[in-house]
Amino acid sequence: MSLLIGIFTFILILVSLFLVLVVLMQKAKSDGGVAAMGGGSMESTFGAETGNVLVSATKYATIAFFVISFLLYLAHVRQAGLAKAASQADLPAVSAPAATAPATTPPDATAAQPATPPPGEPKNP
Repeated sequence: MSLLIGIFTFILILVSLFLVLVVLMQKAKSDGGVAAMGGGSMESTFGAETGNVLVSATKYATIAFFVISFLLYLAHVRQAGLAKAASQADLPAVSAPAATAPATTPPDATAAQPATPPPGEPKNP
């Protein structure tokens, strides 16, 4: 599972870099050319339909980015759940001790002998 997470993470990095480059290569709405890539040289390199190709590449790269990100999220959640289940399976079972009834004293016994004698009376041995 860890190997697949590593592979998908690497693919996500590549898709992210591609997405950044494709967005930077697109023509600005107010500008006649691409400032980051040298203006009109993009049309001579990729042809007159450069805008359509870049827009569709941006769509597909964005979809791939979100799908791979969601798959990585699910893989991490599953891996954490498996690790938690494995760690709980290793714990020994502890049984609670039997509950014992508290020792009760008759109510007259506590009333017969006060804990402290009143002042002025001698203490009984």
